[in-house]
Amino acid sequence: MADRTRTSLARLGLTEPWAEGTLRDLGWWDGDRPVQGAEEIMWALARAPDPDLALRQVERLAHAAADWKRIEAELHTDVGLRGRLFALLGASTALGDHLIAHPDRWPLLADTADRFDPPPDCARRTANLLRAVGAAPAAERPRAQATGTAAVTALRTAYRDELLGLAAADLAAVGEPALPVMEVDEVAAQLADLAAAALTAALAVAVEETDPPEDTRLAVIAMGKCGGRELNYVSDVDVIFVGEGDLQVATKLASRVMRIAGEACFEVDANLRPEGRQGALVRTLDGHVNYYKRWAKTWEFQALLKARPIAGDAALGRAYAEAVAPMVWSAAGRDDFVTDVQAMRRRVEEHVRPDHADRELKLGRGGLRDVEFAVQLLQLVHGRTDPTLRSPSTLEALAALSEGGYVGRDDGANLAASYRFLRLLEHRLQLQKMRRTHLLPARTDTDALRWLARAARMRPDGRNDVVGVLTNEWQRNVRRVRRLHEKLFYRPLLTSVSRLSADDNRLSEKAAAARLKALGWASPEGALGHLRALTGGVSRAASIQQTLLPVLLDALATTPDPDRGLLAYRQVSEALATTPWYLRLLRDEGQVAERLMYLLGTSALVPDLLVRAPEILRVLATPTPGQPDELTRDPAAVGQWLLAAVARQPDLTSAVASARSMRRHELLRVACADLLGTLTVAEVCEALSTVWIAVLRATLAATTKAVAGDGPVLARIAVIGMGRLGGAELGYSSDADVLFVCAPAAPDVSDAAAVKFATAVVEGVRTRLGAPSPDPALIVDADLRPEGRSGPLVRTLESYHAYYARWSEVWEAQALLRAKPVAGDVELGRAFVELIDPIRYPAEGLETEAVTEIRRIKARVDEERLPRGADRSTHTKLGHGGLADVEWTVQLLQLQHAGDVPELRTTSTLDGLREAAGAGLISADDAAELRAGWEAATRARNAIMLVKGKPGDQLPRSGRELASIATALGYPADGDPGQFLDDYRRTTRRARAVVERVFYGWTA
Repeated sequence: MADRTRTSLARLGLTEPWAEGTLRDLGWWDGDRPVQGAEEIMWALARAPDPDLALRQVERLAHAAADWKRIEAELHTDVGLRGRLFALLGASTALGDHLIAHPDRWPLLADTADRFDPPPDCARRTANLLRAVGAAPAAERPRAQATGTAAVTALRTAYRDELLGLAAADLAAVGEPALPVMEVDEVAAQLADLAAAALTAALAVAVEETDPPEDTRLAVIAMGKCGGRELNYVSDVDVIFVGEGDLQVATKLASRVMRIAGEACFEVDANLRPEGRQGALVRTLDGHVNYYKRWAKTWEFQALLKARPIAGDAALGRAYAEAVAPMVWSAAGRDDFVTDVQAMRRRVEEHVRPDHADRELKLGRGGLRDVEFAVQLLQLVHGRTDPTLRSPSTLEALAALSEGGYVGRDDGANLAASYRFLRLLEHRLQLQKMRRTHLLPARTDTDALRWLARAARMRPDGRNDVVGVLTNEWQRNVRRVRRLHEKLFYRPLLTSVSRLSADDNRLSEKAAAARLKALGWASPEGALGHLRALTGGVSRAASIQQTLLPVLLDALATTPDPDRGLLAYRQVSEALATTPWYLRLLRDEGQVAERLMYLLGTSALVPDLLVRAPEILRVLATPTPGQPDELTRDPAAVGQWLLAAVARQPDLTSAVASARSMRRHELLRVACADLLGTLTVAEVCEALSTVWIAVLRATLAATTKAVAGDGPVLARIAVIGMGRLGGAELGYSSDADVLFVCAPAAPDVSDAAAVKFATAVVEGVRTRLGAPSPDPALIVDADLRPEGRSGPLVRTLESYHAYYARWSEVWEAQALLRAKPVAGDVELGRAFVELIDPIRYPAEGLETEAVTEIRRIKARVDEERLPRGADRSTHTKLGHGGLADVEWTVQLLQLQHAGDVPELRTTSTLDGLREAAGAGLISADDAAELRAGWEAATRARNAIMLVKGKPGDQLPRSGRELASIATALGYPADGDPGQFLDDYRRTTRRARAVVERVFYGWTA
């Protein structure tokens, strides 16, 4: 019998061991089944979100209610009461406690036509709450009789009574499927009306407590969800106060309203007022208007979109709404509209804790705020010319956008359905304990998930239990919101510019251009032209583009230059039109598409190279588990691969073409990895240097073979890297500074013959590599050779020795500090190093005159070579704390001390800095400042080339190029690029201070 009873109770959802005894005490259970006549009561109990909780609360109510027998009798006959009571008690512990504390309120749940059909309106609720504090509802300026604690208590009880009735009606269909379902937007609207009623009653109490003069007027303007009549069960109520007359008294009145409503009903938040918390709580109408005209940010107009007078002086409230409306609907034309909107979107995303991201109903991706943000942005863009869109309600506005053709009808309906679903979950979560929350239970908390699913009227579907149904629905709706968020802005644009068939209206040319401008395009007409070209026709490629572009445009809109990015995407797409895998890769590999849009919207160099090296797109994909990431290949392996591929070519022309092609591929790969943040600045420099060296080696070998022809090779040739090539610190725009050394290839070859042969080879290398090309130039610069441009291009080892022994100057010794063999004959390269080591690492260090000479040369270089009009604070090469400052400082230390400190004998600037600090020649802090300055200048110089597609040393002062450079260096695309400039100046200023002390010997 006991087992059968437990089974019967479990079938009803009752699992607690005390359930049977409680049911017997209530007289609803006998043996192993309900007593006769209590079956309907038991089934209603079983449908409660938590039957055990509902039963426990019924037991408490039975003990608390003096007329329990009457309530019980009504439960047997009143289907509505039965459904509402059990659903409420099984869903909300807080409202259950209120009913048990005030058991005489049970008629609020009874099925009376005047309460639930139709639902109560705002006027009746306002009258109920005013009566609760002793105010006359019909009075022009209601004044309460109750004050202080008594008024707060009375208002709290009346407010909870109204919540009790509304929540019961909202939950009724959970307890009894035959009862009507209240839609979530209807519930939200009634909650907003209830909040307005509460504020009206609080104002009546405040008037009694402060006794303001007759000419003191105060209007309460609802903002946010309350203004949009889409309030939650538990939410702050955002307001703005407008006053006239004695503002000091009006402010006191507003403060009392906030305190009374806060203690009785809900928190009142006035932080959306002008100047936020720092601004005056109450302003006159003129004060508000002047602020919005002169100082308001775009987000403040976005907030005002929901402004609605709800309490206080009605005429003043209407005047406020009429005054601010024109400013709201012209906000999209402001110069800073896009920047402000992007900043607000970023702030919203930053509020989400990473460990809550997949459970956040409100702020997470695919959550409520995504829907609200998208709808509000479209309203601001198109509401300027279409008054039908000017609704403060998200769902009403979405319906109007759909009806007007600004959003596809299916998309609008699906987005509205997902929004209602998410709001329903939010309401149920808040009802449970009447606490503010937007967080789903953790996946491991199956009991909480089961309660939520039942409270949201979900049932098992045959394949999943109720928890599985909830989880699947949550994920499906989040994915749908994310997808529609992308389509919402861009799909109608494609409908307007292509031959897509659509059930809904097309955006006009003007509306389409307005939307693109609002989303960040400086030239919307040009963008529409690109979209027409990409989606025109009936080809498969056009069809795929129509599918891809909503996602791609959404990604492009977050880049610093979407205009250039869209143009680049069109050029790349046209160049790769016959490449079968191109569009398929973008369609099937989401990360490739996302990364490509970022690269195209940030860099001019990447798209320029991409049309000639499209295969690089494949390395943008996520690597297969266990496979290396092709985006960050080992530079040494890359060099070997390039040499081997070039060596297989049959002739010099093919070999050089192959070397150029592979260099282009690698240059693009490194640029992509650099922009995507997967390489450090040192790794970028090493990779670029390795590619240059491999090209030199391959071209030297092929040219030597071609010059020799069928005859013997007459000379051994070594290429000595100088400058940044020797230090493995090349940038994207760096030339290859080199020296050429030769020696006879055989004993019977004279020096003159060897030099002649080597010169022909070297000139061939320079001519072939320096030939005009759309790629960044491959200039082999030998101007650092003895006697400069007037001296022979190639010398023998003995000739170098003779020159350096007789004529070498201190600047040449300094230049040799970075000399390193990079190509050609290894033994000859090693011999050259042995020759120059005593010159560049003098055992006795530098004499005072030599140090003075180096400082003089540096000062002259800084003065004469800095371009006219350049800004020293942001010139990456010759500016204060820039590349030249740091490199000359390290080189001076090497000339002075490398004879005694072998560790300083390195061609790398950063290695030299580290060793100088290790040897105690400079402090660790000074070394860190110099390193930071060098890295900042190097990264910025590389970014200039990446963004502009051409060399440059001067950072722009403002504009999109500066924004793109800042983005390329990791700053937010929608942030202030001035922050990057400030950081750069600060870093290089500190480096310059070290240079002045260490290099110039200046003291404070």
